[in-house]
Amino acid sequence: MVLCRTYDLLAADDRIEALRDALVTLAGRVRAIAGCEGVQLFQDADVPAHFLFVEQWATADAHRAGGVVLGKAALSHVLAALATPPAAATLMPIALHG
Repeated sequence: MVLCRTYDLLAADDRIEALRDALVTLAGRVRAIAGCEGVQLFQDADVPAHFLFVEQWATADAHRAGGVVLGKAALSHVLAALATPPAAATLMPIALHG
């Protein structure tokens, strides 16, 4: 079953461009991991410091394994550009009928 992992991020005032660049780099690295079915990055049109990073994984196990493969060092530039810790959520799809 597909799993969606979201990260709601807020850049420090002077770090918006740095966070955007770090997230674009991170997206490329995450996409290359086995079991990743896609990554999307959104920037708030009204609040440019606000970003949403969305990962889609084939399974929860693939997501966990991806975190190990990626390693914490891959997140250092993202974490350095944040104003606050990211809010994360794991979402499961709901089948829509009709």
